[in-house]
Amino acid sequence: MSEQNRTDPVSLPKAWPFEEAAKLAAHVEGKAGPADAPALLETGYGPSGLPHIGTFGEVARTSWVCQAYTRLTGRPTRLLAFSDDMDALRKVPDNVPNGDMLRQHLGKPLSRIPDPFGTHESFAAHNNARLRSFLDGFGFTYEFASSTDYYTGGLFDAALRRVLEVHDEIVAVIAPTLGPDRRATYSPVLPIHPRTGMVMQVRMDAIDPAAGTVRWTDDDGTVFETPVTGGHAKMQWKADWAMRWFALGVDYEMSGKDLIDSVKLSGKICRILGGQPPAGLTYELFLDENGQKISKSKGNGISVEEWLRYAPPESLGQYMFNAPQRAKRLFFDVIPKAADEYLANVARAQALPDNDPALLSNPAWFIHGGPIGADAGSPLTFGMLLNLASVANAETPDVLWKFIRRYDAAASPETCPLLARLVDHAIVYYADFVRPAKTYRQPDARERAALSDLADSLRGLADGPSDPDTLQNLVFEIGKRHGFEPLRTWFGCLYEVLLGQTEGPRFGIFIGLYGVAETVALIEAALLRPSVEAPAGGAG
Repeated sequence: MSEQNRTDPVSLPKAWPFEEAAKLAAHVEGKAGPADAPALLETGYGPSGLPHIGTFGEVARTSWVCQAYTRLTGRPTRLLAFSDDMDALRKVPDNVPNGDMLRQHLGKPLSRIPDPFGTHESFAAHNNARLRSFLDGFGFTYEFASSTDYYTGGLFDAALRRVLEVHDEIVAVIAPTLGPDRRATYSPVLPIHPRTGMVMQVRMDAIDPAAGTVRWTDDDGTVFETPVTGGHAKMQWKADWAMRWFALGVDYEMSGKDLIDSVKLSGKICRILGGQPPAGLTYELFLDENGQKISKSKGNGISVEEWLRYAPPESLGQYMFNAPQRAKRLFFDVIPKAADEYLANVARAQALPDNDPALLSNPAWFIHGGPIGADAGSPLTFGMLLNLASVANAETPDVLWKFIRRYDAAASPETCPLLARLVDHAIVYYADFVRPAKTYRQPDARERAALSDLADSLRGLADGPSDPDTLQNLVFEIGKRHGFEPLRTWFGCLYEVLLGQTEGPRFGIFIGLYGVAETVALIEAALLRPSVEAPAGGAG
């Protein structure tokens, strides 16, 4: 990248990926090696369960640090998506088939266990394929790496021999964190049983760095001499993490808050091996609707596939970009807000010249991997489309497009491709979440009078100007005229009485989209609604 396209480190854009990029740049500058060598950023994946949305989040966030680093320094990066598929299966996940079959293979490496789905050569291969599939679907630039391939292919052999040379120092770091029983037998080396294929957690009787072997005794008294090289053994995970950093020269890796202590221990082990721990970010965890940490083995929270059923991928990127160091609920009700935040950021970005420094602080710049195209936005928000679907009780996109074209005659799926996707998503989201939750209430006497006044005033606009600002001012004026204080209680009345929900759109835009005559009819129907009724399924 040319000098003029780089970002001045003294005036970093106000976006967290640039803060992380500055940390990464300082780390790289402190290492020996070619100045123009790519920085190596890593994300880890444990394929004991299906890939989940947190896995996506880590890759997305690391990709944004890559983007910021290249912009900041002009230097290239590599992103390694590393699968720990040599790990042993310790428990059967709740969300996979053939649990009884998997139970027979507990303790074996994930890459040596049959695929419960019956589509791949191993359980790890199935989950690795799932990981690559959705990362590819989002257009990430990454290199996939398999722990099994690296162990068996000899890429870790030199580092593993180094582990044997400093074996006792590593034990001294880890032992104080263990209980008495585990401490008595701990070794960073886990030999693979030559007969059963099990990953063995056993005491080491002897360590031979020169030969590159460990000696251990099986429960039946059999003594084995196992090479640590060539995939005959693997490391305990904290030591494994450190060994990988050392062997590959990893420059950056982020991790969740639950791994803070593990990062510290692995960093100490990396230094013992002779390496420098990577720079990194500690991010907060995603929580499900009950405030519990989402888990790939439990399958709680939202899957990537579920999110994409209800909103476009850009909205998921927006959600992941926001405040990574703050814990956030990850449930279906966050989707509309994320979609509209993305649209708002696109609108701000499109209003700026391509060379405006403010673009580098805009999440849309990261989500799009650079410049934002003219067709990236939408003239209508996702929330507005949901409200329109609600009052129209829309079951097909054609219903929404009828209103959209009246609001903007130039709008079409061809001219507004993102709007077309949002319309499709809005129909599905409305059917699954909005319609079942709708509950209308009766207006009180003052609200009834104000609604009647609004209907009468709208009738008077039937042949006059009805742009959104005129309509919004009219709604404001009627709220003031009828003494609503604060004025938001008037809008609360409109949402709860007319739409059957506690929140809603900017009402002038809604009237312009839905139609003046249609809004009058909506008000009249609400005023005639019986005082006692079951929660409605739509405004139909």
